[in-house]
Amino acid sequence: MASTTFEVTTKGPGLYEITRDVRRWAEGAGEQEALVTLFIRHTSASLVIQENADPDVQVDLKGFFDRLVPPSSDPRHDWMIHTYEGPDDMPAHVKSALLPVSLQIPLVNGGLVLGTWQGIYLFEHRKHSHRREVVGLLR
Repeated sequence: MASTTFEVTTKGPGLYEITRDVRRWAEGAGEQEALVTLFIRHTSASLVIQENADPDVQVDLKGFFDRLVPPSSDPRHDWMIHTYEGPDDMPAHVKSALLPVSLQIPLVNGGLVLGTWQGIYLFEHRKHSHRREVVGLLR
């Protein structure tokens, strides 16, 4: 069993690919078969597996969730009371409640079992820069 912490610096909302770092760590651990578990230690960001070939997918996903859960300054969200950290904070919590905060990926024959176009992403929901931590466990 091996564990690590990935530190990801974000520069505002969007998807930040961490596949290369996870692959390097997991495949370098020497295990032939295991389960990689990733967990983000924050309540205003998420983890997703998504297409990594066309960057428009990431743009469209961000746009979808921004339309689904707009900032608390939007008149449709006048019911939100958790607003003292900014108009993007409570919507970020809602987005992280809708999306996964942990992922599991098989490691078979020493390699991550991801599809051809799949990548692992940290999905930042806040508008300011953050230093995010993703804990990885290989078991």
